[in-house]
Amino acid sequence: MQRLNKNVEALVASYGHYGLVNQTGGSNLPSRDSIDDILHGLDELIFPGFRENEGLDHDNLQFITAERVYHIARELIREVEKSLVFSTRNSGVFGGEKNACGSEGCHAAAELIVNDFFDELPQIRRALALDMEAAFKGDPAAKSTEEVIVSYPGFEAITVHRLAHFFWVREVPLIPRIMSELVHGSTGIDIHPGAQIGESFFIDHGTGVVIGETTVIGKNVKLYQGVTLGALSVKKEAADKKRHPTIEDDVTIYSGATILGGQTVIGRGCTIGGNVWLTESVPPGTMVYTKTDQVVKTR
Repeated sequence: MQRLNKNVEALVASYGHYGLVNQTGGSNLPSRDSIDDILHGLDELIFPGFRENEGLDHDNLQFITAERVYHIARELIREVEKSLVFSTRNSGVFGGEKNACGSEGCHAAAELIVNDFFDELPQIRRALALDMEAAFKGDPAAKSTEEVIVSYPGFEAITVHRLAHFFWVREVPLIPRIMSELVHGSTGIDIHPGAQIGESFFIDHGTGVVIGETTVIGKNVKLYQGVTLGALSVKKEAADKKRHPTIEDDVTIYSGATILGGQTVIGRGCTIGGNVWLTESVPPGTMVYTKTDQVVKTR
């Protein structure tokens, strides 16, 4: 026991020396488990009847929906409030001044953000309906749109991204990253919540896809597994600059392709072949592929 007592003392001393302790003496951070539960609840709200073990009671759909909305809203307000308190305490580092609030004002600010989120939810469902249709039309193996909803990891990833992106735009710290990392862990698809992604987006297979924070993706874009839309520079001082590429409308990018740089633009209607490495822009309508270790561009 004497040896264990010394271990306890050493651990407590390391808390003071290195930190890495969740807000001692202050309010707690958002809970990863709570955010996970909220995502499950939102999934049931966005796709009613797809997650239940029993059939959906359509006669009571409005009551069921209202019950879910109020429950999720209460949980979400609590977690957003924690994030805003954190943002205020670290003003200028996380969330800037936009969400700075006093200890009492953070609850009201959290309520406003969550109310705005539920205002936006029908539009998020519209975007997801287009994503679902793109997946069904873009994959010959898909037998139904229902199959896309219940089993496609790419669709799961974009669903969570469209939710997380709302909170990113509203400069709510921590929560969007928790959301994106939760779905990253379950799908192997890493989409930063800051990425701007247009409608009818489809990730086929998906494992190993990485989409960076300042990526801009247009409409009707299709990615395959292992695609990286990344940055040329990872220097901290470049954090506020556009570091990731722009992918215009109607582009297909095949597996293993790597496209880097904030000034790199892949023009409308391009096809980027597998394992291509690009750090420069490509004109619209171009096909890019590798041949005997050389990059070939044709129009």
